[in-house]
Amino acid sequence: MASFPIENKLVIAVSSSALFDLSESHALFEEQGPKAYKAFQEEHIDKVLGKGVAFPFIKRFLNINHHYPAEQPVEVVLLSRNSAATGKRVFRSIAHYGLQITRAAFMEGKSPYEYIPAFNASLFLSANEEDVQKAIKAGFPAGVVLPGKAVNDTGDEELRIAFDFDGVIADDEAETVYKSGNLSDFTAHEVKKSKIPHRPGPLADLFRKISVLQGLEDKQVEQDRSYRRLIRTAIITARSAPTHERVITTLEEWGVSANETIFLGGMNKSRILASLKPHIFFDDQRGHLQSESGDIPMVHIPFGIANVIPEPLAKEP
Repeated sequence: MASFPIENKLVIAVSSSALFDLSESHALFEEQGPKAYKAFQEEHIDKVLGKGVAFPFIKRFLNINHHYPAEQPVEVVLLSRNSAATGKRVFRSIAHYGLQITRAAFMEGKSPYEYIPAFNASLFLSANEEDVQKAIKAGFPAGVVLPGKAVNDTGDEELRIAFDFDGVIADDEAETVYKSGNLSDFTAHEVKKSKIPHRPGPLADLFRKISVLQGLEDKQVEQDRSYRRLIRTAIITARSAPTHERVITTLEEWGVSANETIFLGGMNKSRILASLKPHIFFDDQRGHLQSESGDIPMVHIPFGIANVIPEPLAKEP
């Protein structure tokens, strides 16, 4: 039984497909169906699953609780399409890696996205694009963990989290202007509204709650100047001056900030990501979710105008 109420925590929900490498069993499910899948999982119940793309992020996120044992400010909940029976292997792997995950919903083939608000989750990570699309459509915060390398996560305890701004932290108002016009229209619009904060985007609540955690770290630094911060956040946006001002206005209005705010002016984001090496990067445009080495966990937020599929042109009669 959990000791601390979930309402007081920053909660992240994760699917087993994002946390672990389920490629082998998923292929079997696709080829032979659920009965063969269940038999496979039961046969391999004691074989530990490999780490998935989101594993390093989740591991470091949970590590925050070790530094704040009284507050226990974070929690991870497993939301799974598995049945409870086939999910036994997942929980045994969770125990093997020492991850403090105790709450779960097993849906036996059904999408678990409806339980995101029930668990007070500020983010749902899944490799299942359909589940994430349903969550976003319902107004819930969710992202697709894209295929990539399972990084061998060793070294210090710092958790580096990087966000795009428009369509992720903020809504897609500015992107809508850009898509319907051009760069000069976008610039004029954002300069005109430079003192008006944006409306929140799908991950605004997550960003705000991370800022609350960083407030705990501020107190630690006051008490101990040698304290090494656990959380490092970055906003990486294609914007440049003068459209940068509205980003700052928005963050100031919300009472939050990032450790690093980088205005690229259209420069390729992969150059910054290669230096920052975040444990997770959120962007609403798939074209920005690339890195040369392929070892940065990328999450697509399928929200807003950037993800609207254009209607096909009508054929002439």
